[in-house]
Amino acid sequence: MAAEPAPATALATAVARDYRTVALVLQGGGALGAYQAGVFEALDEAGLQPTRLAGISIGALNAAIIAGNAPERRVERLREFWETICRSPLWPGTPTLPWFDAVAWPTAWLNGLSGLAAWRAMIEGQAGFFRPRQPPPFMGAHATPGSVSWYDTAPLRTTLERLVDFDRLNDPRAMRVAVGAVNVRSGNFAYFDNRRQRLRPEHFMASGALPPGFPAVEIDGEFYWDGGMVSNTPLYEVLSERPGCDALVFQVDLWSAHGPLPHDLAGVAERSKAIQYSSRTRLVTEFMRRTQEQRRLLHDVMALVPADRRNDPVYRHAEARAAEALTNVIHLIYRDRPHEDHFKDYEFSAASMHGHWRSGLDDMRHTLAHPHWLAAPDPEHPFVTHDVHRADAG
Repeated sequence: MAAEPAPATALATAVARDYRTVALVLQGGGALGAYQAGVFEALDEAGLQPTRLAGISIGALNAAIIAGNAPERRVERLREFWETICRSPLWPGTPTLPWFDAVAWPTAWLNGLSGLAAWRAMIEGQAGFFRPRQPPPFMGAHATPGSVSWYDTAPLRTTLERLVDFDRLNDPRAMRVAVGAVNVRSGNFAYFDNRRQRLRPEHFMASGALPPGFPAVEIDGEFYWDGGMVSNTPLYEVLSERPGCDALVFQVDLWSAHGPLPHDLAGVAERSKAIQYSSRTRLVTEFMRRTQEQRRLLHDVMALVPADRRNDPVYRHAEARAAEALTNVIHLIYRDRPHEDHFKDYEFSAASMHGHWRSGLDDMRHTLAHPHWLAAPDPEHPFVTHDVHRADAG
């Protein structure tokens, strides 16, 4: 029998005591993003509200819904968002009931129905999210950088404006929010942060503007595409800042860097996409672990410097690079279901959405059933990670 989660009040109290920052880091992955919503619901159950959010692509959209609503309405609004975008634009009133039972039906049938749902999304678009351009872009005589795409994302703006309170979202005292995109003209990666600028719907739309499906989004005279083209996880942005306080980071990824060798073209498409978008998360994590250990070591060594030498420029230079903060990264990665294929990131059927959501909810509940994983690291090991899917994650 699975372990029961720690009592919400006790766990939230322990986290508040041990950490000044609780960060939720959300990777891109299209329709798979419902997994992140399930993860957040489990955190909400445990009374763990992040103080910092960072997202790319669909992770940025989930971040907007979370940060742009009062704590008691965040799960409700996330559910409304996903129920909205998983409806057919041609029959938006159709109830979002599962098409199929993921237990009773053969895997081959599930794969076929899933492929049909993905095909429907390509042909019809998704209500409240995107719709096919009419006329198609190759027939446009006066195309602009913001209209060269197969789909129009104007419905997404309407959805965000309906579900997100941007005044609340832009209060960094309540929650710091950052989302990433890439500048089309320069190719440079950009982070939009509510501590430095006012975030608007277009900042979140830009983070998920994956070409050629979605159009570039104009922000202050520049055009931006999906941040996942350069880096599909904002983990580095969160961890590379000079760490000034102890942090608990929930890193939620939608693509796994590890996978089987493909034996057909569909497998090649799926594996190549997973490698491209996994962004070598564990490599970044290991790099940041070593960096933080070195900063902690530098901090401890500097304590040995006599007081009369601490005005030396070399000491001041080192002081700016030292840190004593502790970091705990809780890493969750979505696991593919047997019937899923290379189109899983644009397969928006209600059945798949609910399945992804349940997976995230179950994985986070399992993690919270091991409260010692959330404990503050020992100063001798200032950077630790826990992965619910590792073989030894008992």
